[in-house]
Amino acid sequence: MKVVTIIGARPQFIKSAPVSIALQNLGIEEFTIHTGQHYDPEMSDVFFEEMRLPQPGARLDCGNLDHTLMVGKMLLELSPILAREQPDYVLVYGDTNSTLAGALAATKMMIPLVHVEAGLRSFNMDMPEEMNRILTDRMSSVLFTPTNAADQNLQNEGFGTFPVKIAQVGDVMFDALHSFLPQSSYHPSMGEPHIFSTPFVLATMHRFENVNDPHRLKQLVQELNNVHYNVMPVWMPVHPSTAKKLTEHGLVLKVHQGPPVGYLQMLWALEHCAFVLTDSGGLQKEAFFMKRPCITLRDETEWVELIEIGANELFTSKDTNLAKALERMASKEINYTFAGYGSGNAALKIAEILLKGSI
Repeated sequence: MKVVTIIGARPQFIKSAPVSIALQNLGIEEFTIHTGQHYDPEMSDVFFEEMRLPQPGARLDCGNLDHTLMVGKMLLELSPILAREQPDYVLVYGDTNSTLAGALAATKMMIPLVHVEAGLRSFNMDMPEEMNRILTDRMSSVLFTPTNAADQNLQNEGFGTFPVKIAQVGDVMFDALHSFLPQSSYHPSMGEPHIFSTPFVLATMHRFENVNDPHRLKQLVQELNNVHYNVMPVWMPVHPSTAKKLTEHGLVLKVHQGPPVGYLQMLWALEHCAFVLTDSGGLQKEAFFMKRPCITLRDETEWVELIEIGANELFTSKDTNLAKALERMASKEINYTFAGYGSGNAALKIAEILLKGSI
């Protein structure tokens, strides 16, 4: 059996690591295509090195383009590779442009498509990621869901009547965290060690709706600066697109800053921080796995169960006091016993199901 895996963004490198190991252990051949969506070495190459991911069989140059041009270029370059490799399955992850382009390429060539992390919904059609999720799910032959909520979303949309196999396997990011946490490490590029010697907030911000809206970006910069000076020091690895927009709009982020970090450094920061402020889907879950209170800098989240159990709270575009929200989270007793993300063997389940060809 042969699987072509299409990845291109930081979260996908993390998600693919345990699955690649599981495929290899079961003797399934994997050919990886890196679309180049994240082309900065700090957002790409470092993950292949530290997570021992198989080097891509093909690397595309499809980064630094707007959504339409990026997906179009990926589709154009993916098709001849798939025609040459003739896989049994095309495997995609999550909700990025690389996900959608891989889904379109596989569907056009009538190759069965497998979507890992299927069924997630924010119910915000203004988000590019939401459209990517819905379209990819609809084109897929096999949907691997992480939670009951994802299963329910698919049922609500009529997937029970479609010619598609659905299996809840758990969350592959849970697999990755437990596999790589023992190797987590501090790196000098993160900043001076004393920054991390007292309780601090780990913050990340990169979503389109936050960094491309000047009013929202200004609001979040002001709120983060206020938290940093009046509640607790904030450390933030700054995403390249965020850095560009801050410069464009003349905004000054006065928190402790560093460049994008690898997965092992992010796990180290998670392990040592007191709180998490983020708009990242993956980091919301990782904060929960590490039992760190999290505030999500968005109007909605796909991980609704974290809101329901109180481990996560939204800071929406209508909210105005992030410091107060942080203090409120600090006073809560949070239940971290939710078991809905599986038991850390999602990758093995995925590989076994593909090998057997049945669910």
